[in-house]
Amino acid sequence: MKNNKLKFMRVIVFFDLPVETNQQKRIYRQFVKYLKNEGYIRLQYSIYSKLCINNEACAVSAKHLRQNAPIKGDVRYMIVTETQYQGIHKINNVYSIQEMITTVDRTVMIGGMNDED
Repeated sequence: MKNNKLKFMRVIVFFDLPVETNQQKRIYRQFVKYLKNEGYIRLQYSIYSKLCINNEACAVSAKHLRQNAPIKGDVRYMIVTETQYQGIHKINNVYSIQEMITTVDRTVMIGGMNDED
């Protein structure tokens, strides 16, 4: 039996939504809340990512994303392998705690060590 079932993938969502009226702001907040509730983490202001266990899980997430995306605005998504995602180069090397935790790496260092150690 092949171990194809556990090929970690990512869904990356890019969006630009109008926020000129109170109604548009409410729709924006609802969409961001939806993303967070579905396990997406914020990479940048309007870029979110979700780690999925395999391609089928990504397909389900993408389907739900299409069903919950606002009608107005620009919402796009891309599915990549975890290896491709790990190839992202960060210029300033600043990662959120959420980014550091949401990986397939099973070792996570939380907190800092004393400089005296």
